[in-house]
Amino acid sequence: MTLYTTLDSPLGELLLVGEESATAPGGTALASLSLPGQKGAATVQDGWTRDPDAFAAIAEQLRAYFDGTLTRFSIEHLTRGTDFQQRVWKALEAVPYGTTTTYGGIAAEIGAARGAVRAVGTAIGANPLLIIRPCHRVIAADGSLSGYAAGPAPKRTLLGIEGAAPDAA
Repeated sequence: MTLYTTLDSPLGELLLVGEESATAPGGTALASLSLPGQKGAATVQDGWTRDPDAFAAIAEQLRAYFDGTLTRFSIEHLTRGTDFQQRVWKALEAVPYGTTTTYGGIAAEIGAARGAVRAVGTAIGANPLLIIRPCHRVIAADGSLSGYAAGPAPKRTLLGIEGAAPDAA
């Protein structure tokens, strides 16, 4: 069964989508976290069940992150993507709180050829778990905040929460 809820945040109303899981804290594995204005964001579908209680543990962690008291998420999430996407997403999850890397840095981390930077960017753009899987920590080689599915303003806010916002716009 697909469950969803919304959560107010400094970025606007987040949409959390998940599936029931016997092993996840609170019983829900997160499948998607969407930000307002995000390209390719999930939208509520017929047959989905609104269940804020199912996301209570996830919401608590997100609030702590936004308050600056949580630096690492412990949220069961679903990983659905190609092998390449999963390699890229695993590399994203390894980028420490309060730091940034580049698209080229992620490509090097997964052992991809230098020419694979565009493919890495595409895989990052397909990340369904914004914030949780921290694609906001990936910036352009020139320090600009390009390439974030929800736009540069939310990316700057998230990096600001982590004390990692670059000077370049």
